[in-house]
Amino acid sequence: MKFRCERDVIVEALGIAGRAVSGRGGMPGLSGVRAELAGDALTLTGSDLDLTISITVTVSGESDGVAVIPARLATDIVRALQPGAVSFAAADESLSIASGRSEFSIRLIAGDEFPQQAEPSPESVSLASAQLAEALKQVVPAASGDDSRPILTGVLLAAESGGLRLVATDSFRLAMRDVAGVSVLDEGQSVLIPSRALGELNRILGQGETVELRLGEREASFTVGDVRLVTRLIEGDFPNYRGLIPDSHPNTLSVDRGELLDALRRVRLLARESTPIRLEIADGGVELVAITQDVGTARESVEGAYEGSDLTVAFNPQFLMEGIEVASGDRITLATIDELKPAVVRGVDAEDFLYLIMPVRVS
Repeated sequence: MKFRCERDVIVEALGIAGRAVSGRGGMPGLSGVRAELAGDALTLTGSDLDLTISITVTVSGESDGVAVIPARLATDIVRALQPGAVSFAAADESLSIASGRSEFSIRLIAGDEFPQQAEPSPESVSLASAQLAEALKQVVPAASGDDSRPILTGVLLAAESGGLRLVATDSFRLAMRDVAGVSVLDEGQSVLIPSRALGELNRILGQGETVELRLGEREASFTVGDVRLVTRLIEGDFPNYRGLIPDSHPNTLSVDRGELLDALRRVRLLARESTPIRLEIADGGVELVAITQDVGTARESVEGAYEGSDLTVAFNPQFLMEGIEVASGDRITLATIDELKPAVVRGVDAEDFLYLIMPVRVS
């Protein structure tokens, strides 16, 4: 295999494919990127068995071939070179990288140690990249990062009312977004996709205006421009999220989203470690209060419209801010039942997104 390519092009491609590379020891193939040259098309693939990312770039090819390159070392070398064309030549068990007066020779990884890739499903549907990116931004952060509960590390994709519903929860908060007019699944069908894979997908959605989705029995494949991401599906039953969402809320606060966020950021400065922020809600708006023993107290009021009984409810400030940040529109509603039952954050007149958050019990 032999080709030439501009440094910045190959650095970006190695970076994208390398995001799926595993740092786990004992399996050398997972620390490499598979490079396959066919004519002037170079395809780079990284995989950790659960997640695979491939990208194809145009280079000046001289001889076709396949090689598995140490991902981190090759990326560091190429990034350190001067801007301009870089020459690559793989022969026997080594790869030569040369540019200007610099020349490196590094050992390749045995090709048979790189995992075999499954063929994607032939059936596909297309979604608008911008629409999917917005939905992922709203939902993915609510998934759990605790691998001891793998079901909660996934995002549920389900057919719902002629569209697609995305749901994630870590048991402390839940995010749900409906994407209308997208027929990805059959009625009643659902799949559970790792949130990590969807987070990586969101990073590459800018590569094209549409994303092509293929669903297999055990994997999902997303293609955006010249990048393809394949992830294993999570097996198991997602929690009954419908039963977590209250049918009605007697108390509703309507407030400017930006004003509330700014106030939360300021008051949170006094909410150290696991200290919750209290929301004292009454006619005229809400007062945010953080009290940390041996540190101090912060208070700030935000004007708003309120219907209901006077109420004091406390939340994890990070979880509350993350929900408000991704809600749509300039104004949001915070709907509550009491100080112990789940509250719901929505954008005013935005029925397609819901963020449910559990209060924190305070004395």
